[in-house]
Parts: sequence; structure tokens; C-alpha cells
Amino acid sequence: MSYQEINRNTWNEKTAVHLKSEFYDVAGFLAGKSPLNSIELNLLGDVSGKRILHLQCHFGQDSIALERIGAQVTGVDLSDKAIEAARDLAQKCGVNTRFVNCDVYDLPNHLNEKFDIVFTSYGTIGWLPDMNRWADVISHFLKPQGKFVFVEFHPVVWMFDDDFTRVAYNYFNDGPITESSSGTYAEQNAPLVNETVNWNHSMSEVLGALIAKGLKITQFQEFDYSPYNCFRHTQEFEPGKFRIKHQGNQIPMVYGLVAEGC
Repeated sequence: MSYQEINRNTWNEKTAVHLKSEFYDVAGFLAGKSPLNSIELNLLGDVSGKRILHLQCHFGQDSIALERIGAQVTGVDLSDKAIEAARDLAQKCGVNTRFVNCDVYDLPNHLNEKFDIVFTSYGTIGWLPDMNRWADVISHFLKPQGKFVFVEFHPVVWMFDDDFTRVAYNYFNDGPITESSSGTYAEQNAPLVNETVNWNHSMSEVLGALIAKGLKITQFQEFDYSPYNCFRHTQEFEPGKFRIKHQGNQIPMVYGLVAEGC
């Protein structure tokens, strides 16, 4: 079984749990609550009238939220169950957000358009083995002078074991990490046991891939907190800002960047 099939099966099962979770708060979202955080909103800027391609959109909340504030959005995800849920959610919200079900690398075979903004955020690139192929897709879909907006958990976070007590993984990409895990970040006690295949990507691997495609890094930021309570042993030190309690502000948890096309 390919890594795509393994991960698709996992995300199909996780989607069913996520739709009912407090973490994603679908009822609140349907009532108008936005899941977008200040980190990505500041990097995106005014999206009114912009055509946005949202890679690895899960079941579409961020895609729909961007549509609500004036963008025209196409969301993409590997999980067929997530895309099915995204289309249902868009219909309930009365928006025209479009969704495509495919692997990121295969997207040029499913879509023939250019976009003002390509966007992806939080827990996305770890599911992809090759940052050069990822950057190829981004470059392919960007209009001239378009911008890529990316927010992701910092690679330092993925070096630690789940309890953040020891370094358990290589900072650098030294091949696939195949694991079996229980629960899900949105509901840690959920009765799920899933196999996953993912990869760690260093900052140099990510930035180097984008630069090699001719994209110009115009903004880069690191943050000592996560806007999501999705790890173990967290502490909310300010509203909507979470750190690992015993690590404090000693480790970076999220980074964000903007890269502009030629």
C-alpha cells in the first residue's frame, strides 16, 4: 500500500471524529465563527477579490472562511471523506468554495488555472516526502507576482517525543517515519488507532525548495506558541496561545512566511 493510501485511510477516519469535535466546533463555524488566526491573516493581508488555492485544506473550514471575507477559493485535499464534508459544509454556509480531491503532487492533472495566492497551513508538509516537488506545484499555480502564504508548525516541534521530554526524531529529513498512533490531535482520547507515514522537513529544505523555484522570500516569522491546543502538556498563557508547559517559551512552535513569484 502506498503512503498516500495509508494516509488517506487515516484522514478519512479522523475526519469523522473531527466533524464532531469541540476542537473544530462545526456548530460555531456554521453560526459564523472564523477558524483563521491572526498569524495567517496578517500574512495574507486583504484577500477581497483574490483567487486563492488552498492546499491540504482538510474539510474546508479555512477555505470557506476565506471565501466569507471576499476571496474566491479552491481547496484541495487527499481525503475523499474530508472533501465530501467540505462540499457539504460550503453548501450549508451558502458559499461557492470549490473543492478538489487529489494528492497535492497530482494537482496539475486536475486543475488548469493560476491563482493570486497559494495558501497552506498547520500540519501539512509532514505528509509530503519531497519539498522540491511541493515547490513545483506552488510555482505552477501562482500567477506572475502572485504570493505563497505558508504557516506551519516549526520543525523543532517534530524533533520531540509526544511528551516533549526528549529528542526522538531527526531534525533533518532522513526518510519516511512510519508509526501507529491512537486518538487524534482534535480529540486525544478518541477510539482511533491509525498508521501514518510522514516526513520531517528542516527550515533549509523548505526555504531552499522555494528559492530554487525562483520564489522570493519577502516575510519570515517564528512564534514561541501555537494558536491550537493540539499537543500534550500545553498551557494557555494568553487567550488562544498555547505552549508546552515545561518548555515555556524556549522552543519555536510555529513559523510563517510569504514568498512572491516572479
